[in-house]
Order: sequence, then structure tokens, then C-alpha cells
Amino acid sequence: MLLNEKIDPKSIGFDIDGVVADTMTLFLDIARNEHDIHHVRYNDITHYNLEDCIDIEPEIISIIIKKLLDGSYDADLKPLKGSIDVLNRLSTKHSPVCFVTARPVLKPIQKWMKNQLGVEDSQIDIIATGSFEAKTNVLLSREISWFVEDRLETCFILNDAGINPIVFKQPWNREKHPFKEIGAWHELESMIAF
Repeated sequence: MLLNEKIDPKSIGFDIDGVVADTMTLFLDIARNEHDIHHVRYNDITHYNLEDCIDIEPEIISIIIKKLLDGSYDADLKPLKGSIDVLNRLSTKHSPVCFVTARPVLKPIQKWMKNQLGVEDSQIDIIATGSFEAKTNVLLSREISWFVEDRLETCFILNDAGINPIVFKQPWNREKHPFKEIGAWHELESMIAF
């Protein structure tokens, strides 16, 4: 992207967890409320693979992740600050807005996204690939040339396929990388040609 070049609204797509949805805060809420685990903080999550960075039994991590994926939790999954406003603005310029998640099950996150955005089915396109590697083909088939992602390993895969990754800064992606990155949704908003 050239210095003054803006991203065409129809050419950008989004991951959901860690980009739109504050999934790791919900993970910690479930750990605290259902498993009495109070010692882990958000900034302790320094790797995408949770077993590599936090002191919680792998079985409990699996139980919590299953709850996150199937939507069977009592705490609230909240959007990251500013995400809903920018996505709603984007949907007025171009729809459907493309979301590609590595989640294996679509319905719980699709329902959450529709509720958060307050949009019609035709305004969003959400694809659950079941794997990080499968995102590339979906994005290429939809002619998405920019993708906002929090998993650094996925960014390298996308870049190799000719898709421009934008890293959404999180504690788990602070390794050195060559990609454009943002720390907040207002930063992304300024990059889009509205």
C-alpha cells in the first residue's frame, strides 16, 4: 500500500476471534467463573497455543475452548472497542462484509456477529473453515486482497498467497514481522477508502 493509498472496502476481510470478538477475555472469564482460576491475565497469553504460555491444565483449556466454539457459556462475549462502529460503517459502503474464521462450527459465531452488528444476512458473509490454512482459498475466491488477522502464523501464509495481512496487535503476536499492523479499530478505519 502506498503512503496515501486507501483500502477499497470490497477488498478487505476480517478474522473474528481476537480481531472483532474479545475471545481471550471471555476465555479468562470462563476460567475464573467456572474453574476458579484467577492467576492468569490477558497479557500472560503470549502465544496462540495457550498450553505454551499459561499455567492452566490442558484439559481445562480444552473444556473452555470447546465452550467458546460451541457457544455454551454464560459470560458475555464482547466486541473489541470500535469494531462494531467501523464494521457497520463498512457495510454501508460495501456488502457483504467478509469474515473468515478458523472455527469449525459457524452457527454460534454467526449468531453473535449478526446480533452485534444488527445487520441482515445479506450484509455479512461469514465462513468457518475449520483450519487456519484454509482461509487463503476462501479469501482468494472472494477477491479479498487485505485481511485483518491476529494469528501471526496465518499472516505469513496469507502473504505467501498474495493477500496483504494486517496484524491486529495482541500479546500473542508480538514477534518480529514485516506486516502492517494496527492496535485499534480507529487505526484501521483511517486506512479504508470510505
